[in-house]
Amino acid sequence: MIHYKAILKMMGGLMMLLGLLMAPSIAFSYYYGSGDQFTLITSAFICISNGAILFFSFGSQDQNIRKREGYMIVALSWLVMAIFGMMPYLLSGSISYLPDAIFETVSGFTTTGATILNDIEVLPAGILLWRSMTQWIGGLGIIVLTVAIFPLLGIGGIELFVAESPGPTSDKLHPRIRETAKRLWFVYVGLTILAMLMYYLGGMTFFDAVNHGLTTMATGGFSTKNESMAYFTNPWIHYTAIVFMFLAGTNFTLLYFGFKGRFKRVWASDEFRAYSITVVIISGIIFGAIYFLKEGPIEKAFREGLFQVISLITTTGYVTADYTAYSNGLTLIFFMFLFFGASAGSTSGGIKFIRHLTFVKNSTLEFKRIVHPRAVVPLKINGERVTGKIITHIMNFLLIYLMIFVLGSIVMSVAGYDMITSFGAVATSLGNVGPAIGHVGPMDNFAFFSPFGKLFLSFLMLLGRLELFTILVLFSPYFWRTN
Repeated sequence: MIHYKAILKMMGGLMMLLGLLMAPSIAFSYYYGSGDQFTLITSAFICISNGAILFFSFGSQDQNIRKREGYMIVALSWLVMAIFGMMPYLLSGSISYLPDAIFETVSGFTTTGATILNDIEVLPAGILLWRSMTQWIGGLGIIVLTVAIFPLLGIGGIELFVAESPGPTSDKLHPRIRETAKRLWFVYVGLTILAMLMYYLGGMTFFDAVNHGLTTMATGGFSTKNESMAYFTNPWIHYTAIVFMFLAGTNFTLLYFGFKGRFKRVWASDEFRAYSITVVIISGIIFGAIYFLKEGPIEKAFREGLFQVISLITTTGYVTADYTAYSNGLTLIFFMFLFFGASAGSTSGGIKFIRHLTFVKNSTLEFKRIVHPRAVVPLKINGERVTGKIITHIMNFLLIYLMIFVLGSIVMSVAGYDMITSFGAVATSLGNVGPAIGHVGPMDNFAFFSPFGKLFLSFLMLLGRLELFTILVLFSPYFWRTN
């Protein structure tokens, strides 16, 4: 039996939290005199009042949350966040068309970074900050945040954490899930503030530094400028983005251990080593290709190559150049990056390195098993044996991910878009990246899609952000059986 009242109570808490998180946008609107403060106040009031009604109406109900309730809360809360999160856009008139508002809001909360806005710089300060806040909120997961700061809910948070955690595993820093969430958010907030400071020291205005600090650590990629990071020419800013994008793509558990000085444990992670080595090798290759294809200083070619590689692999989506203009071969390589994703337990989207690593290791060991059929050849990650159940889960994930990409591309092609654009739009939406190839390249946006196209891509963003199964399991008849 599903405890719907406990789910509604939790949803009420999330809505109140969402309203409270609009406060920084209201403050910035007042400070800069952008004239959108009343719109934001109204939106916050609607969120808090409706959330309070749900939260306090079911205060005395049984609040034991099991796996099914956890998945329902996570899936439904993102739908609620999209509905209430787009109110500032609609009420202010910044985005007046409903499918556009849904797309921009979902793109924000899923940290995809795709946009339908043709002129970002005309938006008022409060709306711009809220746009960045949607990515920051979605970065590590609003469910984890809620479990950390709403102990008064009295709800066991482990099921929510498992359903929301952006990866196939959820390493714990502390036996109690609420303490784990607090530590993760301490790292998240601390790095966000540090990124803001570094951007400011690099020459960004205070407003730009705050916005880009929020979206960098969220690996979201929303910018306050139409040209994204290409607007800023100071190498300090680009290298700051490179460093913090890489950190944001690292498992936050490892970051916590790193800050505690336990560096051996960080480097002992097979996934972190694979992530780091891959970034170094591919960046070197791209740097060499750019240097020989374009005329210019060697440092600029190095920075440009490194920036594009880390931005796409971590699914941040910032751009400093049009990578589709280099050559067809490099365009294909950059397209492949849309299927990488960084580390599990990070704020990045995509497939994640741990799944790629498991797949590659298992495939390599399969040759040994063929030659020695009687031998027991276990697959190990971080020195520990990976069970057959986990391998099967990862293989199923990869297969379903590929199937959704193929079917999604067919749907977009049937809807009237060319094959390259369809491939790019589906891959970047499912991987929560932002820019892609075709007519959704780094210098383009998603404004030209039909209402159906925008809503379909929004659905793919949610699928990718919630690791496929969290959404797809709701469509399974097994989920709804009472026994």
